[in-house]
Amino acid sequence: MMVNLYPIKEFRLPVVAECINPDVFHGKSLKEIERLGVWEGNKQKTLGELFKIEEIKTESAAETTVITINGDASRVRHIGAGMKGGEIVVKGDAGMHLGEEMHGGKITVYGNVLGWAGSMMKGGTIEIHGNAGDYLGAPYRGSTEGMKGGKIIVHGNVGREAGAHMWKGIIKIYGCAGQFAGFRMHGGTIYVQKDCETRVGACMVDGTIVVGGHLESVMPTFTIEGLRKRVKIEEGEVVEAPFYLFIGDLTENGHGRLFVAKEPNPHLSHYEKFL
Repeated sequence: MMVNLYPIKEFRLPVVAECINPDVFHGKSLKEIERLGVWEGNKQKTLGELFKIEEIKTESAAETTVITINGDASRVRHIGAGMKGGEIVVKGDAGMHLGEEMHGGKITVYGNVLGWAGSMMKGGTIEIHGNAGDYLGAPYRGSTEGMKGGKIIVHGNVGREAGAHMWKGIIKIYGCAGQFAGFRMHGGTIYVQKDCETRVGACMVDGTIVVGGHLESVMPTFTIEGLRKRVKIEEGEVVEAPFYLFIGDLTENGHGRLFVAKEPNPHLSHYEKFL
């Protein structure tokens, strides 16, 4: 089943549309999909009132449900929340809470995404070809149950607290990252290919953070462990370059691993005297 959604207008109010989900669309007729409930601001609407919806007939009766949003969905929240399978493609920007508590399937965004993308996700893949906002993969304030599986790939930059409270899974950022990446991390892997702002790995207990670009400073609660010639990000992806390896956060009796590329960070060379 392949379904295309086209926003009927430019949304000025937040649209809460948890129903944009392959699990919800699966097995429904076009009329049933159009009648699904959404919120535009404080008014309840149907999906068909906000989107032009068309079903693409395919030769094979494919089991996989694919939803494509064509246009700006930057005010549309909770796209793919809790999804267990299928695929969502957004040809434009997407709003907050994309793929929240996702269990499986794939979401691909050819644009930018606002905060809390992949929040508390447990499985599946999110790939963002633009930038992502704050709290990528992170839980709500007050929760300690962050990302527990799956993979998030961001080709641009991300905001603050990416991977906060993370337990499992992998986040790969091919741009730069804001402050507090890996805050209170318990496991999993975060890879930032370019520069990273300060306080990386603050209060981390376990897990791996790799910074391939410039890092202004390593927190004083991390201790230098050694130099490594290469770092494995995941199966099939290895970065061949010298990295400093730090262990921390010692305030949490943590044994998280923080790898920082040596060449972009000559100001960290004073740590070598402790090796």
